[in-house]
Amino acid sequence: MTSPAAAPDRRIPEHVHRRRWVILGVLILSLLIVVLDNSILNVAIKTISTPAPTGLGATQSELEWAINAYTLVFAGLLFTAGLLGDRLGRKKVLLGGLAVFGLGSALAAFSGSPAELIGFRAVMGLGAAFVMPATLAVLMNVFERDEQPKAIGIWAGGVGLAIAIGPVTGGLLLAHFWWGSVFLVNVPIVLTALALMLWLVPDSRDPAPGRIDPLGVVLSVAGLVLLVYGIIKGGQLADFTDPTVLAAVGAGLVVLAAFVVVEKRSTHPSIDMAYFKNKVFSASIIAIALVFFALLGVTFFAVFYTQSVRGYSPLETGLLMLPLAAAQMIFAPRARLLVDRFGNRATTTGGMLLLAAMLGAFATLDADTPIWILEVVFFLMGAGMANIMTPVSVVIMQTLPREKAGSASALSNTFRQVGGALGIAVLGSVLSAAYRTHIEDKLVLLPPGVRHAAGESIEATLGAAARLGPRGDALTGPANDAFLHAMHVTALCGAGVAALGAIVVALFLPGRSPEPGGGEKEEELVPAGAKAATNTTDTTDATDATEERDR
Repeated sequence: MTSPAAAPDRRIPEHVHRRRWVILGVLILSLLIVVLDNSILNVAIKTISTPAPTGLGATQSELEWAINAYTLVFAGLLFTAGLLGDRLGRKKVLLGGLAVFGLGSALAAFSGSPAELIGFRAVMGLGAAFVMPATLAVLMNVFERDEQPKAIGIWAGGVGLAIAIGPVTGGLLLAHFWWGSVFLVNVPIVLTALALMLWLVPDSRDPAPGRIDPLGVVLSVAGLVLLVYGIIKGGQLADFTDPTVLAAVGAGLVVLAAFVVVEKRSTHPSIDMAYFKNKVFSASIIAIALVFFALLGVTFFAVFYTQSVRGYSPLETGLLMLPLAAAQMIFAPRARLLVDRFGNRATTTGGMLLLAAMLGAFATLDADTPIWILEVVFFLMGAGMANIMTPVSVVIMQTLPREKAGSASALSNTFRQVGGALGIAVLGSVLSAAYRTHIEDKLVLLPPGVRHAAGESIEATLGAAARLGPRGDALTGPANDAFLHAMHVTALCGAGVAALGAIVVALFLPGRSPEPGGGEKEEELVPAGAKAATNTTDTTDATDATEERDR
């Protein structure tokens, strides 16, 4: 076993190996701005929904689009961004992505309307698409294979750090400045990351990069936008049988089906469908998508629960979310230890079941629930998520050879963002539809012309009630009750999705490290905690489909 152990020393230049942990710190700083932006926005959405001059008067559907404009562009371009990084150099692409993200942040800060904010959020998504895969691809090229699980765990912990500081930072900014400051704060972080990146991070590229697939990019983005538009519109109308809703959802599904057909036939697909023949790889990707579907859909309404129903300020809301982030920071770097002892299947299934239970626990919360119960729920949610994301991220990244690190990272993050976007759209629409159904007969106090808009969300109802003066006070209690009912329904839907994820990983993820020569070929992946020093080439554990694509 001595010769395989010595092999990693010959892969990475010594000067890069010496500063690998400093480089990881710079990569995490770059990652912070991508994750930080969404976590800051979460506590600001209520402020943005209030009328000018305090906010923009955004409706719930416009808020969903402000989030999803970012995630859809992000998800739609991730794989192309990974390929460009493989071709042009990951450092160059990372620098360009950071610059575009910073510009989009500055423009979003001074948006004059919800439509402008949605557009500039899309620009931010464009920049972020080039940041996220490049950070993980660079990581895979500065760490030896036996250190990659630990490095990825720390990288995943960086996501927890962003989730921790984002809501608190957003709350502090909103306490002293206008709503646009939650975007403007990204600019100095971008400038710092650019300077450190130029100084410390080495460049790398794939010696045989894939070709760009413009048709695949257009089809994937168009299909997702149509699908999400239909889902959000259905929630806005509280009628998923409306012809507009059915037409948009149907068209989205048709375009996405065409995307799959095109990708299967293309000689240079954006997403190589052959990867998904490997059931372990597919299960890992599905797990990531389902986790973010459930998590982002539920955290979307958690802000309205803490601020609108419980009366906490944005800063207090940020502090209330700290246990969620703290748990991720604590458990993400240590998840590999559980994998070493219990295997991928048991660790990830346990994390999924814990996440499902905590999402279901939201269905027990009401206006008077002791707040420490919410804190326990957030902490256990973070612990469950940490023990899902780290193992499946390692499995995905080590499925493909080192030169394809950008593609592996892009696939992982594409499905993460698509899952999150659909979670916000689907669960946000469930929330909106359930709320409208429960509040509709209470809106007779309002003028007929404003009833439909007032029934879209609790903020819309309370805003309309405030304009009535003392007579509107009678709507406060029914609005809170309707929101709690809608939150309970939505939480149970999210819990069901997480439970489905638990079934998927329990059936298809590998258990402990397989014995040499044992197990099915599809499962011969390096488990998240395994010390893979015996792999002497980048392509040792690649699937046959990957080898065919490389040739």
